Amino acid sequence: MTDGIDGTDGTDGTEGADEVGGTGGRGDGPVRVLVADDQAMVRGSFRVLIDHTPGMTAVGEAATGAEAVEIARRERPDVVLMDIRMPELDGIEATRRICADPATSGVRVLVLTTFDLDEYVYAALRAGATGFLLKDTPPTEVLAAIGVVAAGESLLAPSVTSRLVAEFARRPEPGRPPARSLDGVTDRELEVLGLIALGLSNTELAEHLHLSPATIKTHIGRLLAKLRARDRAQLVIVAYETGLVDARRREA
Repeated sequence: MTDGIDGTDGTDGTEGADEVGGTGGRGDGPVRVLVADDQAMVRGSFRVLIDHTPGMTAVGEAATGAEAVEIARRERPDVVLMDIRMPELDGIEATRRICADPATSGVRVLVLTTFDLDEYVYAALRAGATGFLLKDTPPTEVLAAIGVVAAGESLLAPSVTSRLVAEFARRPEPGRPPARSLDGVTDRELEVLGLIALGLSNTELAEHLHLSPATIKTHIGRLLAKLRARDRAQLVIVAYETGLVDARRREA
């Protein structure tokens, strides 16, 4: 991704990592990473990169989605680098199972993809992935991304994510759960949600709405709780799937 990294609270996501490696894992230990990809060379390259980075360690490799779920349950990594297209169980379903399981709900999933505007990436974000990386992302950016996600923030390039969700959110999909209700969300929170979906960072939200950064963070925290969203990525999805963004554009 080349449009920048954005944290859950809208700050520059790289603030969540200490240098490149960071110590964003549980406690004071290294960030523990599981690499899931059906190509052995890709898995090996990521593992070497991670193991040679201070403050990080690779805790396993998975060649299938089923293996990724199994190892995630056993090792409880901080972050899973998850390829979308894998045999037996694809990365979308593996992400869904990891994020839905109380035993692994704290595990953060970073999706690996070849194309950013990909319906599979959208499905993975909807399943609970914290963000996505292009497979040709430079190594230093991959390491920074792992640190950001391990620190509990979302990895989003706002403009890319908004394009992605806008492309796929309104398409009918058999079997897709209904969009979450916006009942109970205040008018101000709806305004914040709509602007988040359009890619505004917290700093931009504060300037646009003439509010303090602390107030913006409070509104986002309430939105996450009311909409049962894991992170900012899911807030963007909710805004599009409920039609909020389209409605705001028509009003404008």
